[in-house]
Amino acid sequence: MLSVDERRLLRRSCVHQVHGFIEPSPAALFRRMADWCEENDVEYDLYGEGDLIEHFEQKIAGLLGKPAAVFMPSGTMAQLVAVRIWTERQQTVRFGLHVTSHLENHEEQAYQALFRLQGVKIGQDVRPIVADDLATLAEPLGCLLVELPMREIGGRLPEWEELQSLKSAARVRGIPLHMDGARLWECRAFYDRSYAEIADGFDSVYVSLYKGIGGIAGAVLAGSDDFIAAAKLWRQRMGGRLVTQSPMLISAAMNLDARLDMMGALYARTLSFAEGLNRIEGIRTLPRTPQVNMLHVLFDASVDALHAQRDAIASADGCWILQRAREFRVPGWSVAEIYVGDGLLSLDDEQVLPMFERLMSAVRGS
Repeated sequence: MLSVDERRLLRRSCVHQVHGFIEPSPAALFRRMADWCEENDVEYDLYGEGDLIEHFEQKIAGLLGKPAAVFMPSGTMAQLVAVRIWTERQQTVRFGLHVTSHLENHEEQAYQALFRLQGVKIGQDVRPIVADDLATLAEPLGCLLVELPMREIGGRLPEWEELQSLKSAARVRGIPLHMDGARLWECRAFYDRSYAEIADGFDSVYVSLYKGIGGIAGAVLAGSDDFIAAAKLWRQRMGGRLVTQSPMLISAAMNLDARLDMMGALYARTLSFAEGLNRIEGIRTLPRTPQVNMLHVLFDASVDALHAQRDAIASADGCWILQRAREFRVPGWSVAEIYVGDGLLSLDDEQVLPMFERLMSAVRGS
């Protein structure tokens, strides 16, 4: 069994990777950023003001069909700000979120620790929130967070009609909708709609600038003019009004158009890849037919056996086929997330699927 450091070195030595985008070295990234700055005559922003950041915020607002937008240094801050604004306006400490929400499971209950808010879990852990879930609410909510797509259940999305019904149900009940759109960029290929159409009916939207886009860090929060004015105030209160955000902005701005243009091809590649995986004994994808260019892959094998055979394939073939696997809720099975980026675009199924067949053959024989 390899150590953590040995595995890190092995992964770096691989020529190919199945998961994600191929990341440049820091030196290569910074050289490209410098070239882009010279080509576009970029000046630093100062405390969130300047041509670069203001034009970028306007561009994201336009893509999402919202009047205004503001840059935030992190998605965690962006979503806490949104929840704080809506609960204050609705005069309640309660807000709704899915049982698998990032706010509930990965942020140490920051909404409760910082703002004394109460998260009300909505829906079931195996599917997205739907309109019928709102019928069971006994008390008002400050807002409802809806994640599109839902990472923890394999990148699942509600069908278009289900999403429109949810928007209507929230409107009837007077519940503001906030979109956790960390991976919204990946949704357009499935819905075959513009980002503005998808975001229509949401009162506020958060999007990530590094997930899918490849920026260094950062997020954008979009909504009405008065909502964004309040968001800027809370950003300052929470320490997010940095002296300059230019490095994060530059790394996202120079990638944005190319990455968005790539999403259709990434989704098509994901569909082909998943179809091939589901033909291999002992492998299933969740969902069986992906809805975005990410999916969860289930293996009839233990985590240790998977990792050992992945390492063997990496050593022999120079291809890193899996990130970290974890135990699945079905005993004896494991699950790994695969995000399809340009790493898999450079490999066809005839190259990569035999590696997964060898993986399962080896773990079954071990």
